[in-house]
Amino acid sequence: MIALFDRTYASLNRLGDDLLPFLARLVFAGVLLRYYLNSGLTKIGDGLFSPSLGAYAQIFPKQMEAVGYDVSQMSGFHTLVVLAGTWAEFILPVLIVVGLLSRPAALGMIGFVIVQSLTDVFAHGAAFGAWFDGASDALIADQRAFWILGLLVIVLKGAGWLSLDRLISGRGADPVV
Repeated sequence: MIALFDRTYASLNRLGDDLLPFLARLVFAGVLLRYYLNSGLTKIGDGLFSPSLGAYAQIFPKQMEAVGYDVSQMSGFHTLVVLAGTWAEFILPVLIVVGLLSRPAALGMIGFVIVQSLTDVFAHGAAFGAWFDGASDALIADQRAFWILGLLVIVLKGAGWLSLDRLISGRGADPVV
């Protein structure tokens, strides 16, 4: 009986190693892919190397207000940060969804979510919220913790059985059961 339990537990472990990352990517696609792509679209100006005024205002609201929303007064550093943030909103989510370079993409998205959250709180004045307060609707503390948890699954376990990472590695797309 114990041997049967051990075999069942081992099979569930192997299935979880492949299924959980796939489900994390599926949930990311269903919940956050359009959110990030639409946000990225608001930051594109006249081209991929020309961010919109809104991009600067979203990422550096206090600095933009201080210069009267005149982008020409922003530094090259500001432009690089805005461009990197804009590209990240397109590239990282797509990499996660298709399962290509999944671990670094998910790690990059975790960093992005942290920077986004800090910007929302300190630059835009959003309420951070609190954990263990009995309310599950804090837009920053609660929701973004769940976002990061799903991304951590991908960082720690990889992309799962149905991914370009698996296909490229030569292990095939068959789940290990």
